[in-house]
Amino acid sequence: MKSNFLIFILIISIAGFSQVKPLSVKKLVVVNSYSQYLASIKKNPNNELIEIKKVIPSIKLDIRYATKNNFMKQVMYKQARALARKPVVESLKKIQAELKKKSLGLMIFDGYRPYATTVAFYKKASDKNFVANPAKGSKHNRGCAVDLTIINLKTGKEISMPTPYDSFSAAAAAKYEKVSPEIKKNRDFLIATMAKYQLNVLENEWWHYDFSGWQNYDLMDIPFEKI
Repeated sequence: MKSNFLIFILIISIAGFSQVKPLSVKKLVVVNSYSQYLASIKKNPNNELIEIKKVIPSIKLDIRYATKNNFMKQVMYKQARALARKPVVESLKKIQAELKKKSLGLMIFDGYRPYATTVAFYKKASDKNFVANPAKGSKHNRGCAVDLTIINLKTGKEISMPTPYDSFSAAAAAKYEKVSPEIKKNRDFLIATMAKYQLNVLENEWWHYDFSGWQNYDLMDIPFEKI
């Protein structure tokens, strides 16, 4: 009788497990249709990817991924362009105006980045902590992140920062302490100025800034030449 009862319990348990549904995995949505992108702009004008240089002519560009001067050591972009969603560009315009009062300005290394490029970065990067995981996508893929630094408008040269752009070293962190007082002042000034206009620094990259509300924008995989 006891053995029959145990068998009954076992059958009930197996039946219960068989009815448990596997956890659903949210599918990553990446916009790769230009028509779909245009439709999103009609729905919300803020979705438009804007050419930063056209809105802010005084801004300087150094698009490393359109050259071989980057950690990939190969050309990743066919065009040396910097784009971002409309609200991001509006913030950058305000930042540029504020910096100009101090004879300073922004130099942009990267803005919108097609999703396919993020996939390529992740495959090749030696330190995955410095590149976005394609499983989640990058804020760059959403047009809501910019990589940049500050230049002296009179000389056109970059002001001193803890590391070069795209350094995979510990010193690239936004709060890294073992730097000179001058460099710390420069880095912290950049971080604070960007934050005033809803662009927040990435913890391990002093040059990377994410726009507040990036969650409202889709990941995209549309090449520069189609925009």
